[in-house]
Amino acid sequence: MGPVESLHNLFNAGHPCVTIVTAEEAHAVDLVKQAVSPRVDELWQWSAVSGLRRAEIEGAESVDGTMNAAAAMSHLLERQDRCALIALDMLDHMGEPTVVRAAKDLINRFESPHAAPPRGPAPMGSSGGPPMSVCSGHLVLIDHGGELPSSLASSAAAFEVPLPEAEELEEILRRTLSRYNREVAKVEVEITRSQLDALVGNLQGLTRRQAERVVVETVSGDHRFDPSDIDVVLKAKRRLFAGSGALDFVDKPTDLSQIGGMRNLKKWLDQRKRAFAADAAKFGLAPPRGVLMLGVQGTGKSLCAKAIATAWDRPLLRMDAGALYNQYIGESERRLRSALRQAEAMAPVVLWIDEIEKAFASAANTSNDGGLSRRMFGALLTWMQEHTSPVFLVATANDIDALPPELLRKGRFDDIFFVDLPRADVRREIYAIHLRKRERDPETFDLDRLAEESEGFSAAEIEQSIVSALHAAYSDSHASGDGELTTEMIVESVRSSPPLSVTAAEKIAALQQWAEGRCVPAD
Repeated sequence: MGPVESLHNLFNAGHPCVTIVTAEEAHAVDLVKQAVSPRVDELWQWSAVSGLRRAEIEGAESVDGTMNAAAAMSHLLERQDRCALIALDMLDHMGEPTVVRAAKDLINRFESPHAAPPRGPAPMGSSGGPPMSVCSGHLVLIDHGGELPSSLASSAAAFEVPLPEAEELEEILRRTLSRYNREVAKVEVEITRSQLDALVGNLQGLTRRQAERVVVETVSGDHRFDPSDIDVVLKAKRRLFAGSGALDFVDKPTDLSQIGGMRNLKKWLDQRKRAFAADAAKFGLAPPRGVLMLGVQGTGKSLCAKAIATAWDRPLLRMDAGALYNQYIGESERRLRSALRQAEAMAPVVLWIDEIEKAFASAANTSNDGGLSRRMFGALLTWMQEHTSPVFLVATANDIDALPPELLRKGRFDDIFFVDLPRADVRREIYAIHLRKRERDPETFDLDRLAEESEGFSAAEIEQSIVSALHAAYSDSHASGDGELTTEMIVESVRSSPPLSVTAAEKIAALQQWAEGRCVPAD
């Protein structure tokens, strides 16, 4: 079912008020015009700048004295026609009691059945006559954000404008290129069908206006449209995402070979890499949905999220939970739903929520945030349970006490992995990885001794011991001219800095005890 049909069904169901929160105002207005036209005799549109005017009449003049929202709605209250009002940014005016009162009166008037049945086809399931609850009109509030006053909310139904899918994005791309070729400069197009599909895939997750801008930006420099533009589109898309919301693109230079240990996790990921293929469904397999990685701080959980995206050749999106929360009632939940919907539009993708227990810190207990964290957490759980798009969720957590028990229930994640402090053989492997990253030959170091000396160290602490020793070596090279990194320098660095397993021994022991039998060991 398309958005026009979905919106039309809302009107047919007898909703006198529909709210649409979107950044694509013009597109939303067009959807409403298409969906409501069979039901009304007159379609009106209002804004604080243009006042009230007929929306279906080209060049219609505004009604005098209707710049004020209350005055505009009062004007419609006096009319007897079956009508609908598209109100732009009216929620900004709902702080005025007269506007709220006028909206109540208009909704009440629309809720009263009109003498004439609605025009157009009867709703599904109808016996041929008008539906039991027939509205005499509709108030459609299209806004950039905000919430209805509680006195109006019970009479309103929310409608979400979906992001464009691949077919529509391709049409936008073709239309934009044609207009650029006609109005700006001739565009040389040299691209295959598969390359076009890849480029359209990179546009997914953008609004219609954003997609148009990215296409124009892509061809404006060289007036060419070719395979090199696939990466250009992706870079432009990343710039649009940067700082614009709760989702951020993350570069994923890490692969699984750069992570020491975690053999069980690596095997699990390798077995499921092919489960996204079309023939997997015929084999009876559903695509994997996600993993929760619980463990000690600094053991490489976040690094694994990046490595998973690289291993599966998928974009990596990180959800910034802090950007979700807003002071206005309902706005935080809307931002979360919008972020999840955007991730679905960009699928297949890996979605990473780092330290998920902090993102929904108050969901596990009674809090003073009015239940916001619990509502947010509930919305996330519902999405995890019901979404069907190929979005693979990777959540990491350090504090089991802060995790709501509902998150750990079977079925939320495919598996819960516990990432413990590395054993001696893994510590040896981690030292070799980080020495090679710094252009040092691991064979020239006593890795067995380093592994023994660093017992209880996390992967991050092992890396830091090398960094600290490098600083000492660099300083010695300026003082004496002999500053080559040695095993002894790293050992000295290890001994001078006690690990978290010592400073927080009780907490880590409790976490390890809880995980035993409840989680799959990552290694």
